[in-house]
Amino acid sequence: MRFITELVYRASLARWSRAARVAGAVPLAQLRAQRGRARALRHQLSEFIFTAESRLALPAIGSNAFRKPANADWAWRPQLWRAGLPMPGLVAVESKTMLGDEVTLFHDCRLSELSLRQLRNTRAEDLAPFGLRMDVFRFDGSFLSVVVDLPKEAVEGLQRRHLMRVDMVVETERTLEIFARLNVRHGPNTEQIVRELPLGNSETSVEFDLAYTKLNEKRVEQAWLDLIFEGPEMNQVTLRDITFSRRPRAEL
Repeated sequence: MRFITELVYRASLARWSRAARVAGAVPLAQLRAQRGRARALRHQLSEFIFTAESRLALPAIGSNAFRKPANADWAWRPQLWRAGLPMPGLVAVESKTMLGDEVTLFHDCRLSELSLRQLRNTRAEDLAPFGLRMDVFRFDGSFLSVVVDLPKEAVEGLQRRHLMRVDMVVETERTLEIFARLNVRHGPNTEQIVRELPLGNSETSVEFDLAYTKLNEKRVEQAWLDLIFEGPEMNQVTLRDITFSRRPRAEL
């Protein structure tokens, strides 16, 4: 089948190449008919080229390319920002609803007027193939957070000398306070470090220094990140990318 398709393509290319060479000498009636066919073909080719170039310009699905600290010993982009989900959108989202395997929404609204949707990133500066959009309308709760569960590789060999870094690309319709809280469970205890995201820039990052915790390095079990949104009513938040990395602090 592929061989036949190639033959048809070559025959068509040869026919139009020949028509172009002799266009100055063929009868006008024939030339008029060929011009009509050529215009129709050009329209279809232009449509195809436009769509192909748009798709090929997008970040490749599954891409894990992003900027990492030079001495990072672990780096990761969650699945939601890497690959398409079977169910890309949810409305009237209840608390503890998951979108994919790693992202969960938490809130205490009596009546949910929140929606979540995975979207395809299309901007030239986007590195992540997908993003997450959250629309919040009326909000009668006291808290709203998006939780990202980190994989087991994030805590393997984790020590107090590590710095955990989170890089994000966040867009909001209105100015919004966002806090990032890293949680690390070790045995019966959980260490928590909170950082406020700098306002005014869509590309932002925060670092968590584990030296200031009481982490029991021998009992580390799990880690997750809470993104906490203060006063989110009547706002749209688009998290175009989120990546994690960790690196050991330089020895003094």
